[in-house]
Amino acid sequence: MWTSPEKKVTFKSGKSIFHRGHERFRIASACLDELSCEFLLAGAGGAGAGAAPGPHLPPRGSVPGDPVRIHCNITESYPAVPPIWSVESDDPNLAAVLERLVDIKKGNTLLLQHLKRIISDLCKLYNLPQHPDVEMLDQPLPAEQCTQEDVSSEDEDEEMPEDTEDLDHYEMKEEEPAEGKKSEDDGIGKENLAILEKIKKNQRQDYLNGAVSGSVQATDRLMKELRDIYRSQSFKGGNYAVELVNDSLYDWNVKLLKVDQDSALHNDLQILKEKEGADFILLNFSFKDNFPFDPPFVRVVSPVLSGGYVLGGGAICMELLTKQGWSSAYSIESVIMQISATLVKGKARVQFGANKSQYSLTRAQQSYKSLVQIHEKNGWYTPPKEDG
Repeated sequence: MWTSPEKKVTFKSGKSIFHRGHERFRIASACLDELSCEFLLAGAGGAGAGAAPGPHLPPRGSVPGDPVRIHCNITESYPAVPPIWSVESDDPNLAAVLERLVDIKKGNTLLLQHLKRIISDLCKLYNLPQHPDVEMLDQPLPAEQCTQEDVSSEDEDEEMPEDTEDLDHYEMKEEEPAEGKKSEDDGIGKENLAILEKIKKNQRQDYLNGAVSGSVQATDRLMKELRDIYRSQSFKGGNYAVELVNDSLYDWNVKLLKVDQDSALHNDLQILKEKEGADFILLNFSFKDNFPFDPPFVRVVSPVLSGGYVLGGGAICMELLTKQGWSSAYSIESVIMQISATLVKGKARVQFGANKSQYSLTRAQQSYKSLVQIHEKNGWYTPPKEDG
């Protein structure tokens, strides 16, 4: 498991070399489990040593001079599970660069070795000279960069063998400090902590039974999203609620409990409570293995609505829910709140007495598919600023 001290030292080492002002490769941002990097194409096309005959063009769909943007997701199981890389391009040559990373042997410097290979291969791809700073990634991780509060207790240090040459072995076995574990769960209620623990147990059992579903990348991100939601003041304040369908991390039911009190939709929900005992809008979020690089599929389950950009079957007409408008940086809570605002802005109304069977997954998927095809041809309408 990747411990907090290792993480800080690795990030500090990488960012000190490829800082935001670097002329070729920049680590633009680094958080607990994600890196965002940029490979600058200035000077691309020159005859670099060992370069292919003729320069490779910038990624398709990019603006000339734009950098190649690369993202890395780092799982809790690193380095046992390698970092997961993606690139903001459909260029198969760039995808091939990332695919070759599987050849690199695992170790405590795996992330830095991945960075070295990516930079070297991109320089070859764009006929650029190899940058000398790349070799600095081979240097051992400087243990002195770990502050006293980053390392484990003195008792653990005493148990460390005198022969520290096998750095991989030591760092792989180091336990995460208790403070780190506490901070991960800070601000989460007992009931929700129990849900998170149940998910972990189910995942371990599925692994033992050989019935693993989803992907490491999606599972880790969804666990992070769920934790963030459980900490959120908006969630705690009762604006919405989240429930996993059959304990599946990939299938969420989300209840919109509060909408703009000045809206007609709010009044409709009060009437709905009197008639049916339910004063919320039920949404379903379905996630695929390639989340967060593809958006969730979101549909309205109940009640039946008119307006509010809700289509047949309950699909929702929003650009951010399509591949074209989606970003892996979006949080699920921000998506939930945006949907709530869009329903009000689109003047959604509850259709009392409507046939509830008209909302189904199959029909919603059909409507969504048609929606995407239409907007791929015609683009999306951007309303005037005065309309919000």
